[in-house]
Amino acid sequence: MTVRVTWVQPEDLIGHELRQAAQDGRDAEAVGQRWYAAGGHAAPARAGASDPPAPRRLRALAEELLDELASLDVPSAADEPTDLPSIRAACPRWPAPPGRPVSLDSDRLHAAWLGRAAGCLLGKPVEKLPLEGIRALARATGNWPLRTWFTARGLPADLAAAHPWNRRSAPTSLAENIDGMPEDDDLNYPLLTVLLLQRHGHGFSTADLARLWLDELPAGRVFTAERVAYRNLLDGVEPPDTARRRNPFREWIGAQIRADVHGWTHPGDPGAAAGQAHRDAVLTHTANGVYGAMFTAAALAEAAGGETDVHGCLAAGLRVVPPRSRYAHAVRLGIEAGRSEADFEAVVDRLHDTYASTHHWVHVLPNAALLAAALTRADGDFSRSVCLAVSGGWDTDSNGATAGSLAGLLAGRAPALPDRWTAPLKNRLATSVAGIGSIGFDTLTELTYQEVSRP
Repeated sequence: MTVRVTWVQPEDLIGHELRQAAQDGRDAEAVGQRWYAAGGHAAPARAGASDPPAPRRLRALAEELLDELASLDVPSAADEPTDLPSIRAACPRWPAPPGRPVSLDSDRLHAAWLGRAAGCLLGKPVEKLPLEGIRALARATGNWPLRTWFTARGLPADLAAAHPWNRRSAPTSLAENIDGMPEDDDLNYPLLTVLLLQRHGHGFSTADLARLWLDELPAGRVFTAERVAYRNLLDGVEPPDTARRRNPFREWIGAQIRADVHGWTHPGDPGAAAGQAHRDAVLTHTANGVYGAMFTAAALAEAAGGETDVHGCLAAGLRVVPPRSRYAHAVRLGIEAGRSEADFEAVVDRLHDTYASTHHWVHVLPNAALLAAALTRADGDFSRSVCLAVSGGWDTDSNGATAGSLAGLLAGRAPALPDRWTAPLKNRLATSVAGIGSIGFDTLTELTYQEVSRP
């Protein structure tokens, strides 16, 4: 019997790296020809690993070609730096620190935690499903346009077979079986960030984060770029090389889903939030993958300040992203589509036409465009924010979580969130982070509030 560990098999990584090379403009045609001529296959479309293990010769070739691809010149590098000084130099409107102390009510943080959980939970059962499957499941149960939890009640058997729910999530995330917030990496990471700030303060280093992961986070609970970086740490690779070595997922969404607490704890100071998120992100990501974390942290910091609307938050996020980068383009496209298209299905179709054939469903760029479009169209309304984000497909639980976090902050207090979203959470989050097991959102709020940075 073989163990096919997802997201780390060299014979699967090479296909993803060839796709990433095409996206950032590297000339990888010769490498691709060598790989496919030798019998190599393309990257798995949705799963993290292909079924059959590769022959030893093919795996060795994959490792050789991964290193060769890493040595190719990247034409987009000048417009998409990873180091913070270069990012700041590329951003002419980098946010200045607030001129006066900005207060943050703990109830606003409570709403952010609950909003993140509810949005994540809404997206869990349809994660990995194609867009047409999400639409068909919701329509068949009278829930389209999406307005509440997904359900299997009344679902025709043939449709359920054609578009099966996410295998791991369905038992805990459909309307009929929600009983508190089940474990999810989109909630594990903000919890870990609270632990990071408790132990090391806002001056933590990327190495501090790496040690925290090794101490408290099971390897089986990390995915894509995070799993590659975890493996690299165990191989003795030091940050930030952990993000670069044989890591084709370094511009995927993982760093973006880790950014919330960095924003929440810097109310009214998006620049500082983005800088802190950068130190977190470079453990696992580069360039656009890092910008996703910085953008999200800055937008949430602006929302935590309590003095702007969702459109001002998106604008604040863009100020910390190099304007010539593909990430900035994706956000601007999402905002423009959210404002101009006749209905949101047309928005989503436009974004899928742009990205679906070239980018994996977990890549940061299509998800950034969709998130920006959903938040723009929802105009701060909590239910519409999470429902629009999830209804657009791709990384449904992550997009729902980020949309819920921002809309929760803008709502200002936990009771302002509709009861249908918060009551099923039962003030309980399950987690495999070491030594915790289960924790209440009220307790998480108190712990996070203690780490809020005050100028």
